[in-house]
Parts: sequence; structure tokens; C-alpha cells
Amino acid sequence: MSAGLLLQYVVVALIVLFSAWVVLKKQFPGTVRKVRGALALALLKPDRSAALQALGRKVAPPASGGGGACGGCDNCGPTPPKR
Repeated sequence: MSAGLLLQYVVVALIVLFSAWVVLKKQFPGTVRKVRGALALALLKPDRSAALQALGRKVAPPASGGGGACGGCDNCGPTPPKR
């Protein structure tokens, strides 16, 4: 197998993996969040190296539910009176 053909296979495989990741994120966001959380927990164990722990922090899904106690409608405060 020539180097050019091997490079072509690697590029196509990366494109297919990227496409599959985009479809998973769009169609199954809950599943992707669970997988990212499980992977991050596995990488963040205290006996792991610092590089793996840093990777685990990057892989971890973002925190959800930052709406506060009222439910997160971004309309805090009393409603203005009608005129």
C-alpha cells in the first residue's frame, strides 16, 4: 500500500468519524452527554496522570440548569405595570 493511498484512507476515516459525531450530537444529545460524562469521570480519577485529568476536564459536558431558582426564563424581576 502506498503512502498516498494510506493518507487517503486516513482522511476519509476522519471525515466519516466527524460526520457521525455531528449526527450523534444533533439526533441524540442526551446520549452524547451521558457518554461524555462517563468518559470524563473515568479520566478524572485521582490516580490518573495530570494530562489525562486535563483531558477529562475538557471532555466533560457543560453544566446544565444555570437558570436559577425560577426556572431560567431570563426575565427576572416583577413585570412592569400596563399603561
